[in-house]
Amino acid sequence: MKRHAAPPAHDFVYLASQSPRRRQLLEQIGVRHELLLADAAEEDAEALEAERRGELPLAYVQRVTLAKLDAARARLQRRGWPAAPILCSDTTVALGRRIHGKPLDAADAAATLRGLSGRTHRVITAVAVALGEESRLAVSVSRVSFGEIDAAALARYVAGGEPFGKAGAYAIQGAASAWVRRIDGSYSGIMGLPLYETAQLLRSFGVRC
Repeated sequence: MKRHAAPPAHDFVYLASQSPRRRQLLEQIGVRHELLLADAAEEDAEALEAERRGELPLAYVQRVTLAKLDAARARLQRRGWPAAPILCSDTTVALGRRIHGKPLDAADAAATLRGLSGRTHRVITAVAVALGEESRLAVSVSRVSFGEIDAAALARYVAGGEPFGKAGAYAIQGAASAWVRRIDGSYSGIMGLPLYETAQLLRSFGVRC
């Protein structure tokens, strides 16, 4: 029987994300990482995350994740840092065909949460890893059912600032957990980095988890 050579080992990865939650989740599975963040001259993540007319949520998340990965590859090459796997991820909340990204302001956050109240939505997270010219991508899709959200509780939540910078205007690990009636899928994927899929990808590039 022909044996396939094991991938060369790597003792760290580059994380191209500012999310403290993704850093925490990588630490949880024992993956050492260095940040590979955009500089002032680059197109920022907000521009990369702009929606395209008629784009479905799954296609959107995959496209944005790969765009972030391409930008991170170019960044690493430009800076001349040592070679290592690069990890990128993107998360969105989808209600039917509608994409709910990060809220623009308090009114947008409140409107998003009112739309999710008493309904089931999808949380779609794509994760991609690249090393040199090779890249691989995986997607996690979870379903989250909210109970009815009381108007006063919603107002307090938005006023507290937690919705901002988060897809769907909420954090599953925060106060919004009181509204979650049921989860079907990956809790870490809902947080922003599905650990099963991430570990599988990283192992395929020789990273121990």
